[in-house]
Amino acid sequence: MSASREKQNRQAAAGQTDPKTAREAQQRREEKRSNLLYGLIAAAVLIALIVSFVWRSDFIPKMTTAATIDGEKYTVSEVNYFYQTAYRNFVNQYSYFTSYMGLNTNATLRSQAINETAASMLGIELPEVDASAADDPDRDPLMPLGMTWHDYFLDEALENMTVIQAALKAADAEGFQYPASVQAQYDDNMTGLKSAAAASGVSVSQYLKANYGAGLTEKVYGEQLMRVLRYSAYADAYQNSLSYSDSELEDAYSANPNAYDHVSYETVSFSGAAESTTDAEGNTVEPTEEESTAALNAANEKANAVLTGFHDGKNLEDLADEYEGTYNKSESGSYSEGSPVSEWLYNHGQKDGDAAVVTDGTNLYAVLFHERFRDENPTIDIRHILVPLGAATLTTEDEGYDEEQAQLKADAHAKAEALLAQWQSGEATEESFADLAMKESTDGSKYDGGLYTEVYQGQMVTEFNDWCFDAARQPGDTGVVDTQYGAHVMYFSGVNLSRWQSQAASNLRNEAYTAWEEDLVKDVTVQRSESGLKLIG
Repeated sequence: MSASREKQNRQAAAGQTDPKTAREAQQRREEKRSNLLYGLIAAAVLIALIVSFVWRSDFIPKMTTAATIDGEKYTVSEVNYFYQTAYRNFVNQYSYFTSYMGLNTNATLRSQAINETAASMLGIELPEVDASAADDPDRDPLMPLGMTWHDYFLDEALENMTVIQAALKAADAEGFQYPASVQAQYDDNMTGLKSAAAASGVSVSQYLKANYGAGLTEKVYGEQLMRVLRYSAYADAYQNSLSYSDSELEDAYSANPNAYDHVSYETVSFSGAAESTTDAEGNTVEPTEEESTAALNAANEKANAVLTGFHDGKNLEDLADEYEGTYNKSESGSYSEGSPVSEWLYNHGQKDGDAAVVTDGTNLYAVLFHERFRDENPTIDIRHILVPLGAATLTTEDEGYDEEQAQLKADAHAKAEALLAQWQSGEATEESFADLAMKESTDGSKYDGGLYTEVYQGQMVTEFNDWCFDAARQPGDTGVVDTQYGAHVMYFSGVNLSRWQSQAASNLRNEAYTAWEEDLVKDVTVQRSESGLKLIG
């Protein structure tokens, strides 16, 4: 041992430290501390980068379980597909009523409670609100109490997923053979997806993420789309297998004749609502009770004057002009439960020429009954191939617009004639027409071979309707019809049920389908994963 080392040892044993050694030790400790600090910073940065990458790569939504249905796990992205689909279908269906129902499409769904009006229209029962929940310190004060629109669409998504899974399981068990239209729909939808993304100037993955939420890749989208299409085909096959005898249809009619009967009648209506006024400052002044009563009495007097005039031999249309009422004539009105006018027309054994004054809120009606009947006119089955009009380059204000439109119509007609000739040169059967429709039509019916069943008088646009219901029309007839949508290659399949029978059969099929669906899911269990569901929407 060297002398210096021996000295150091002694100093250490005595609690003494060589200054140089002390400095070196201090340096080592600082280096160690610095290295540790830098290591922690580096680790934090790495973790942040990993988290960022994981989130941006949608790893969490793609891997996190949001729900388990009968043991089958569904990720956040898969549930999001059905959630967003439910939302978009709803908005499309109720586009004119969203504000009335209290749904703001520009605000988050989690922040919007469903009001009583929406609940009534949707046929749902709102859960009772626990008032004490408002005092929960962990509750977000910006979030509403009670059921939100987010809750509604999430429930819809999970219910749809449950039905689809159960139906596909049943289809597999019975060896159901899916029609070729399933693959055709899938291919067209995926092509449309790519076109929509390209039109938006983004990739497919970016488009899906923007419209369906994080984690929805093209693969996930395609998988869920195929499940939906297969379910739809299986459900359609079930409904199409249902048929009903004449006696069964008569029984359905007898159980609820109001649902199938029509009435012809005339009305002259008067508003009995008092108008509001404006004061000197421009403020709205609501009518007084006396003013409201006076307005209602005035409308009642006019309605009764019309009734008296009718009994004196005058017609309602002239009386409407005389008393400044609103005239309406209906040749085939339908029953509307709860409507005072409808209840009077349907439920009091009226005869032709019976008339009365009916009050509906602040509206007064002079009503004249003519006839109650069920629609015995036949429905028809028709196939068609739609050739749409080409894209216009001019607007209505541009010179040459009419000429361009005429050319587009002529082009569509020529193509339709060529398709008809092509069919006629082949087997010229209904089956071959269906095959051609699948390949060439741009109408949604193409996946059913262009088929529309139980079409009733007045359902289609005029030109289409008139060709179908021509008195001389025979099964197998073909032709080309021009409408506002383009040119239609027509194939008349034949006459079907009468209109009222078609309605009764449709109602019976819907009832049977509901029971079938309920039976499919009666034993299915759904488990929600709250950690995953928080990422939905």
